[in-house]
Amino acid sequence: MSDISRRTLIARGLAAAAGLSGLALAERIADRYGLIPPDHGGVYGAGETLTYAAQRLLTSHSLAREFSRSQISKPPFANETPPPSDDFKRLQAGGFREWKLSVDGLVAHPASLSVDDVRRLPVRSQITQVACEEGWSYVAEWIGTPLVEVLNAVGVLPQARYVVYFSIQPDWWESIDMADALHPQTLVTYGMNDGDLPAPFGGPLRLRVPRQLGYKSVKYVTRLTVTDSLKKFG
Repeated sequence: MSDISRRTLIARGLAAAAGLSGLALAERIADRYGLIPPDHGGVYGAGETLTYAAQRLLTSHSLAREFSRSQISKPPFANETPPPSDDFKRLQAGGFREWKLSVDGLVAHPASLSVDDVRRLPVRSQITQVACEEGWSYVAEWIGTPLVEVLNAVGVLPQARYVVYFSIQPDWWESIDMADALHPQTLVTYGMNDGDLPAPFGGPLRLRVPRQLGYKSVKYVTRLTVTDSLKKFG
């Protein structure tokens, strides 16, 4: 049996268990196959456990659509200007040479990386679509290093369940679970359309999560925190 067929069969089994015997049995089946959400019993309830399990079974290995170079939007749509803070302006004036990406939390070797440090990691380029929850979208080439390369460099601990990432803009952060964090298309980007990533599009560093809506692709990223729970982040 192929891996895809096996995952589909398990997903159908979860749905049948929920329908015939209640969510408790579905939870036990999900637990058996390692499909319990990281914050089960906290952020997640029984119904959300089933949804999470089915989603991970059917999409954990899926890829966001990649486009041809001829399909790149001209011009692409930037929905906001760079941060007006004095700190950002100072760093921008210096060519972002002093920009730092800190990596902390459940890692063996916390680090503070410059943009050049990130550029020295393995490179991936992909042409994908940013789809905003507000209804607009655009296609662009994104150049950067897979997030998994950053995580491998610092040594993620076994209990890690999420990566929380923060912008230089106050109170702007998002999170992804480890399935998305380790996905090959999730990038720490520093380039766009054969050039440096422009500030209106999130430069110097932006986390691109092309399998998610645009709000997950946070701009001006300065910190990554690996954690086993989102409760402490509100």
